[in-house]
Amino acid sequence: MVARAIVEDSLTEQAPNAPSGSDLASIAGKVALITGGAHRIGACIARLLHAQGVNLTVHYRSSEADAVALQQGLEAQRPDSVQLLQADLAELERLPAMIDAVQARFGRLDLLVNNASSFYPTPLDQANEAQWDELIGSNLKGPFFLTRAAAPLLRASGGAVVNLVDIHAQRPLKDHPIYSIAKAGNAMMVQTLARELGPEVRVNGIAPGAILWPEQGLSDALKDEILARTALGRPGSPDDIARTLLFLFRDADYITGQIIAVDGGRTLQQ
Repeated sequence: MVARAIVEDSLTEQAPNAPSGSDLASIAGKVALITGGAHRIGACIARLLHAQGVNLTVHYRSSEADAVALQQGLEAQRPDSVQLLQADLAELERLPAMIDAVQARFGRLDLLVNNASSFYPTPLDQANEAQWDELIGSNLKGPFFLTRAAAPLLRASGGAVVNLVDIHAQRPLKDHPIYSIAKAGNAMMVQTLARELGPEVRVNGIAPGAILWPEQGLSDALKDEILARTALGRPGSPDDIARTLLFLFRDADYITGQIIAVDGGRTLQQ
């Protein structure tokens, strides 16, 4: 009982330094840029951040209709809170202009979400240079140079970067060597940029497992195999990713250079 009382007294003494409800709500008015934010996981992230009072710049490449619908739905709740930017992240010369557009609209940038990604099979005997360029470009090269362009604004705001990585950065997916290589590089990017951008900017990653099946590239048999090797035995949802990202942005002031696997225990399986 004495030991318990000492622990309770210690916790009470530390309580004034613990995050309060108002501290956790302090992201209202901040600004996030989400690449590939028009649909799927990116749109789910956008909706959750917007509900927390964050102003958004939603990047898209070709999903204009989805982007406009998302903007209209969110701005019906809070006018003038969502900016749309169309760009191909492979066109590196356009990336500084994207950041300039965010600054011109909102005057700051607090969070960069590197979510945009290409995914499709590239068996070794069929892979070609164009596939290499696209998969490395969308999953590694584009995010790296966009983060570099965003670094001054992120440093000024004490902001954060969150990369959407993949569990296949550690466990390569058969017939997807280029994608797996690209995501492995993306995972290392999280760690290296955490060192490059610290102490002002935190850089973390999320490695989804079976959340939303890709729009192409996975057979039903492969999907069943993936779920059979997942500890929870079921797919997750985009909300699982969005809530993890919210934690990393809002609550995780002393976490950087880390990748959280949101995979239902998939990486536990041999």
